[in-house]
Amino acid sequence: MQRNRNLIFVGIFAIAMAYLESAVVVYLRAIYGIEDLIKDINLTPDIYTFIEIGREAATLVMLSIIGLIAGNTWPKKIGYFFLSFGVWDIFYYFWLYVFILWPKSFFEWDILFLIPFPWWGPVLAPVLISILLISIGYLLISEINFKVTLLDCIAFGLSIIVLLYTFVEDSIEVIISGSGELTSVRPTSFNWILFLIAYTAWTTTSIKVFYPCGKR
Repeated sequence: MQRNRNLIFVGIFAIAMAYLESAVVVYLRAIYGIEDLIKDINLTPDIYTFIEIGREAATLVMLSIIGLIAGNTWPKKIGYFFLSFGVWDIFYYFWLYVFILWPKSFFEWDILFLIPFPWWGPVLAPVLISILLISIGYLLISEINFKVTLLDCIAFGLSIIVLLYTFVEDSIEVIISGSGELTSVRPTSFNWILFLIAYTAWTTTSIKVFYPCGKR
């Protein structure tokens, strides 16, 4: 009963937070006159850039805190964080579509984070990750027996690192080559093959860890 109540409260919190997040983005697009994200966005650092980075950090803090509050064990705390992050991310795009009919498709480019440099990716990629986070989060909350080996931890870690790399690949190439400014980085293609390999590895490792397992 307590778990169901927590799930409802955390879900409502994440949906409301997504509304707030998307509203801020709508205001920013209007202020800066952004119609086409890739063409119109200006990433040259100014006072608003640092405010935006602070807002992104504050968002992660709030999602972390709701996980710490809702869970009474560390697996549950992590589970609620995963769940809230996934719901927040999916509803962020839902509210944006309600407000400004964007994105037009799941393959439209979006700038996901500015911490510590620009993250670019098609909308579908973070949505897929969010679905996986919600699934894993629910399993962690559900008091299902699971066993994580060192090999599993390595697989999880490498999968997550590779997934994150696909979003910052262009930025890292600019940093390594010194061929341009980070503020001018724009995506040209997304490494779907690398993304799907890492995503599949994360998914299959999760299945191995949680199935077949019974409730505690």
